[in-house]
Amino acid sequence: MDFINIGLIAFPINFLLLLGAMLIGSFVAKRIGRRQNVDVEPLLWRVFIASLIAARLVFVIAYFDMYQNAPLSILNILDGGFSPAAGILAAVAGVIWYAWRVREKRRPLLLAALTGGAAWAVGAVAATAVFAVPVQMPQAELVRLDGSPVQFSSLVGKPMVVNLWATWCPPCIREMPVLRDAQKNNPEVIFVFANQGESADAIQKFLDREGLNLDNVLLDPRIELSSQTQSQGLPTTLFFDAKGALVDRRTGELSAATLAQRIEGIAPRDIDPQLQYERPEKKDEDSAVTHQ
Repeated sequence: MDFINIGLIAFPINFLLLLGAMLIGSFVAKRIGRRQNVDVEPLLWRVFIASLIAARLVFVIAYFDMYQNAPLSILNILDGGFSPAAGILAAVAGVIWYAWRVREKRRPLLLAALTGGAAWAVGAVAATAVFAVPVQMPQAELVRLDGSPVQFSSLVGKPMVVNLWATWCPPCIREMPVLRDAQKNNPEVIFVFANQGESADAIQKFLDREGLNLDNVLLDPRIELSSQTQSQGLPTTLFFDAKGALVDRRTGELSAATLAQRIEGIAPRDIDPQLQYERPEKKDEDSAVTHQ
């Protein structure tokens, strides 16, 4: 689970960890700075903001070919596209720079930064333990648009991207073209569009209206995939390796760049030849899952 619900609002866990660490560091900066009659809190916030900018900038550069056709999407930080390594390096460099340049603020700045960094590290480890992604393959029976059943476990054998979505979900609709293009451009990965709880008729009308041509549009009438993978919001995209282990997830809208980043994490290297892969299609052409 990468989000946590507070009331009716879902917040990214990583965002809460960063904000919590920054607030702790800011508190320490205030306390120590007050004793020494110096104000280091603004420096700490400058470092924090600069590290976020660096993390975003490095990610955008790495996936620039996916942003260049829609440059304004670079500003959409809600797609989750950041380089953690770049952010950490920028934060360390910023703290060292200010500690060297402003000698009278060195001690409180270093103590505040170390405290905030330690809080973030402890929180990240705890979140990993508490909100660990389940590794077992979900045992769910899905349904094709024609009403015939397909076992989710029968898809094991290739890396797989499973999008949990609904026709009434605006971010689900917005990211559909991104997923459609990724399906065309990544034949080594199977994409499954598992609708959560809606009828085949409603789904078919939606696909027709949006002009979407997608393979593997399936129904999850009992919302089993959301339940078994502890997914609490839509859209949620699940990333399985070739052996069926759930290794990553994204709750919220994906951009082409953040989707590509996650696909790289499950891209096939040495797929076990003993693992059989079965597309969720019937033998005759008319009953294929592909939406024409």
